[in-house]
Amino acid sequence: MPEELVVRRAGFAPVKGMRHLALEAVELDARGAVGDRAWCLVDPDEARVLKTVQHPSLIGVVARAEGDVLDLTLPTGDATRATAGRTGETITCDYWGRAVELDLTDGPHGELVSDWLGRRVRVAAAPRGGVVFGDPLTVVGTASLRELARRTGHAELADQAGRLRATLVVETDEPYVEDSWAGREFSVGDAVVCVGGPVPRCAVIDHHPETGAKDVRLLAALVRARPTNRAGEPMLGVYATCVAPGRVVVSR
Repeated sequence: MPEELVVRRAGFAPVKGMRHLALEAVELDARGAVGDRAWCLVDPDEARVLKTVQHPSLIGVVARAEGDVLDLTLPTGDATRATAGRTGETITCDYWGRAVELDLTDGPHGELVSDWLGRRVRVAAAPRGGVVFGDPLTVVGTASLRELARRTGHAELADQAGRLRATLVVETDEPYVEDSWAGREFSVGDAVVCVGGPVPRCAVIDHHPETGAKDVRLLAALVRARPTNRAGEPMLGVYATCVAPGRVVVSR
């Protein structure tokens, strides 16, 4: 039997780049967390998916979804709730050098976000995993978050799992112990996950997980403290895949 991990936080963003939601439970399957990055924003003129690192103000936008009904709320309080229906149009966009075919949607969402960003964008429905950089799940230990808070002097980091946009935050006693889990399987709720390699971090982690404002120099602190890849990106947390589907409920 796989060793059990206690899940302290879980979440994802229904629209890529928007607020990472803290959820009471998530459903996992072979393609990740159900509902994770089901939509994205695209620049129809350049055929590109908008990325958080280039548009951190997206973090301030809260997206919630029920089926095809998408609810978007801007930091200004302006909001829209409507069906994000597929128009039958598709667009093939570049996503980190990979071509992904997306289904354009109608509804008021694109106009709302276009006004907020000051550029024309459209909301597109993404295939499962289509706008995910690496493996579909990421896992971070609570001890790693506490160590970040201690090292940087920002106590709030211990409770800001959304800053790292991790699918699952699990209870650990030793900082960065998740680095040693590669290839191992763990049960999380009713699901089983297999841990992969480390997650490289970018400048998104320097931005507040609710406002999107740049508020700490966490990336620089990680570069000094953690292993880096060839691009100089520091590692924190690990990728994972779901090998047995199931529901994961957060333990308090």
